[in-house]
Amino acid sequence: MSSKINVGIVGGAGYTAGELIRLLLNHPNVNINFVHSKSNTGKHLYDIHNDLFGDTVLLFVEEISNDVDVIFLCVGFTEARKFLQENNLKSSTKIIDLSHDFRLEGSNNIEDRNFVYGLPELNKEQIILAKNIANPGCFATCIQLGLLPLAKEKLLTTIHTTGITGSTGAGQALQATSHFSWRSNNIQAYKTLSHQHDDEIKQSLIQLQQSEVLINFIPWRGDFARGIFVTSYCETDLSLDDANDLFKTFYKPHPFVHVSDVMIDLKQVVNTNKCVLHIEKVNTHIVIHSVIDNLLKGASGQALQNMNLMFGLREETGLHLKASKF
Repeated sequence: MSSKINVGIVGGAGYTAGELIRLLLNHPNVNINFVHSKSNTGKHLYDIHNDLFGDTVLLFVEEISNDVDVIFLCVGFTEARKFLQENNLKSSTKIIDLSHDFRLEGSNNIEDRNFVYGLPELNKEQIILAKNIANPGCFATCIQLGLLPLAKEKLLTTIHTTGITGSTGAGQALQATSHFSWRSNNIQAYKTLSHQHDDEIKQSLIQLQQSEVLINFIPWRGDFARGIFVTSYCETDLSLDDANDLFKTFYKPHPFVHVSDVMIDLKQVVNTNKCVLHIEKVNTHIVIHSVIDNLLKGASGQALQNMNLMFGLREETGLHLKASKF
């Protein structure tokens, strides 16, 4: 691509927007046209995102420019749909929505815009041709990437999964459970068997398996800032060697998913767009561990990965990131 992609960001003050701005500022094919925030209009981006000090002098704006190729919606639940209803955008402007509004079949359209579910390891060909993307949820991404190869082989029936996430997964708004004094040396289960990502996960698994899948998911709040560690298991006759071959073959075309032969840990992926998997076989159960950075592969990094695919760029462009191991 010879000319740069003009980008707009709506809802520019939150954690996912901050990470997205950081990535876009260092992307060789992007120009940030505007970053919108009603509550911070006129402030420098670095007044809110302190890690951007010295990298940009851009200001938050209230007006939405129509002179962009793609808009990222980093807004809360129902706000993305409301934004598109209230703003007359050019039909040629692509939309990448990081909210929950358009992820599920039956609610993945508005007027003449239809949204493709943006998990590249599942829908890469559709994403390449898409004009509008519904970016997956963070827990949904981590869980699905641990299960898609099994679904493709129609090996899933009942799945049990647990996952622990960092405090940034709760967003930037102050909550009792995001206080340092509460999170420190503490964990807690929440939304037991009723997480908002459950239907999103089932939808993708059924897309491959072509039959109903029962998933029992218990999420946990962790005493760390970022990252997700998920463990899923189900019964199967598949051997460990066959499972590893299945997963490695499935993810060979996908540059951000890697299968490890040894046990994994969260720090391998923090600050990257990677998902790393490890598989165990215990009696009749196959156990899949998966780790991602909730703000990158679980949000902004995956959104940028989708943008690259939509505009004909290499999937990895702007996403060669080293993990914060130490």
